[in-house]
Amino acid sequence: MKPINTTQEYQNYVDKKSPNSPILKNCFNAFWVGGLICSIGQIILNICKSRGMDTQMSGTVVSIILIGISAFLTGLNLFNKIGKFAGAGSLIPITGFANSIVSPAMEYKSEGYVMGVGSKMFTVAGPVLVFGISASIIVGLIFMIFNTQNITFV
Repeated sequence: MKPINTTQEYQNYVDKKSPNSPILKNCFNAFWVGGLICSIGQIILNICKSRGMDTQMSGTVVSIILIGISAFLTGLNLFNKIGKFAGAGSLIPITGFANSIVSPAMEYKSEGYVMGVGSKMFTVAGPVLVFGISASIIVGLIFMIFNTQNITFV
């Protein structure tokens, strides 16, 4: 193999060796799997409401059930297969968040519960939690300041 001299030659080499991604197929799979997850959530929500729960409690139950199903499927190594097939369609809903916590916990369980599971469980989800909680505290403090000063938003 001859040496690569320019950036353009390197780019041509990479393009030739890299497989083309079926973008349309990937988008379609992400769309229908994500839609299926949301439809399952909507069905659970409707069942909860028909049993007399209010909207907020029904939403909480839906979140808990979807997180539980996702964690269970991750434990059986099925969620990774779904994620490989559907891409962002399975990772964007709350199910992806559950998977991002359970996967590292399973991977590092051999290192023990404290140094393995405890320390590695939030490697992916940790920044999301830190920034989400920090942002909610800042917004809450700003709201409290404006609320105590009787400043209203139009």
